[in-house]
Amino acid sequence: MNRKARAVWQGTGRDGNGHLSTDSGVLSSTPYSFKTRFENEKGTNPEELIAAAHAGCFTMALAFQLQGAGFTPTELATEAAVSLDKEGEGFKISKSVLTLDAKVPGIDRAKFEELARAAEKNCPVSKVLNAEISMTFTLS
Repeated sequence: MNRKARAVWQGTGRDGNGHLSTDSGVLSSTPYSFKTRFENEKGTNPEELIAAAHAGCFTMALAFQLQGAGFTPTELATEAAVSLDKEGEGFKISKSVLTLDAKVPGIDRAKFEELARAAEKNCPVSKVLNAEISMTFTLS
């Protein structure tokens, strides 16, 4: 399985701008620029897309972990907060913090944590990120 995305950039790093597109069409000439990355202008940025990918991947991995253990979640809601920090002359993604709110009938806290930690460690996006990955959760 291969998934593709394309970036087109025009101009300098600070004053230029670009757009992102995916083969699925979910992103289609979606704007990104210095201002969308560092100043909150409308548009997206790589870190936001990594956060979305990490939240989605982890949440689906947890659903599979729960299914394998005989549990059906009512809802799994995950936020991923990706940190971009200055490093020398450039930047690095230093961490991704997963915050999970889970509703899983019939599961105890210890079993849930075991399955959530397995999903955190083994989802493909967690594996590809060379960053500190941590998670907090609430189970109700």
